[in-house]
Amino acid sequence: MSDHQPLVSIITPTYNRAEFIAEAVDSVLVQTYPNFEFLIVDDGSDDNTSEVLAPYLSDSRIKLFRQENQGQSVARNLALAEATGEFICFLDSDNYWPKEKLEQQVRLFEAYPETDVLYGDNVIINAEGRELSRKNMSRYSGRIARQMIKDNCVAMNTTMARRRCFDEMGGMSGKRRVADDYDLWLRLSARYLFRYEPEYWAWYRVMEDQISSDKTRRFIVNEEIIRDFRRDFPDALSVKEFDLGFAHFYLRKGRYLGSIGNKTAGLKEIVKAIRYAPREYAVWRSFLAVLLK
Repeated sequence: MSDHQPLVSIITPTYNRAEFIAEAVDSVLVQTYPNFEFLIVDDGSDDNTSEVLAPYLSDSRIKLFRQENQGQSVARNLALAEATGEFICFLDSDNYWPKEKLEQQVRLFEAYPETDVLYGDNVIINAEGRELSRKNMSRYSGRIARQMIKDNCVAMNTTMARRRCFDEMGGMSGKRRVADDYDLWLRLSARYLFRYEPEYWAWYRVMEDQISSDKTRRFIVNEEIIRDFRRDFPDALSVKEFDLGFAHFYLRKGRYLGSIGNKTAGLKEIVKAIRYAPREYAVWRSFLAVLLK
C-alpha cells in the first residue's frame, strides 16, 4: 500500500440493538487501517443503546447522531450528508467485520483504480453469534446491471464505494421500509464498475423474525424497484436484457410461491415470465415444475 491513506467514512444506523452494537463498534476500532471516521446514527432507540455507546465516544473518530425513529434509510442519508471520506462503507449495528476489512479494500482500490464499488461475501451467523453458513449467492464484477436486474447480488455490509458515486447518484431512496439497499446498488450499477472479491468481509446476523419475515412482501417491493429502474435508466440495458431480467425475477417469484403451496399464484407469475422471454427454456421448465408439483 502507498503512503497515501484516504479517509474512509463508516456508516452505522442503529435502532434498539444495544445487545449487539458493541460488537459492531469493536470490530471497527480494531481495524488494521486507522484512517476512518465512524458515523453512528441512533434512530430513536428506546433501549440502553446510549449507555452502551457512551464509553466509545471519547474516540475522536466516532461521531454519534440522534434522530426520532424514521428508518435506517433516513439514518444512512443523515450520515452520508455528514461524511467527509473519500470512500463510504456501511455496517449494520448487529453485524461486524474482520479486522483487515478496510485495509484489504483500500489496497484493492489502489490496485484497481477503475473500480467504483468493491464488495465480497458474508459469513451468516445467528442471534447468538454461531456460524450458520458460508454459502453465498453468485456475485459479479464489472458492469453488473444485467445481473442486478434479476436479483440483488451485492452484500451491503461488505461494500466499500467511492464517495463520488453518492454525490452523483444520491443515497438511499427512502421510498420503502425494506430492500432500499437493492434500490441503491441497482441504481449505481447503471453507471459504475463493481468488483467482487471472494473474501468474507462481514459476519451477517440473521434473527428468527428475519428468517420468518414476509418474503412475499419483499418480492412485491423488489418488483417496484426493478420497474423504477427500467423507467429511470432505460439506457442501462438493452430491451432484451431488461426482458430477460424481468423474466428471471418472475421465475424466482413463481417458484417461491409454488414452494409454499400457492400453486395458482406461482403459475401466474411464471406466465408473466413467459411473456417477457417466451423462447427461454428455463421459463417453460419452471412452469412445468410448479404445475406438476
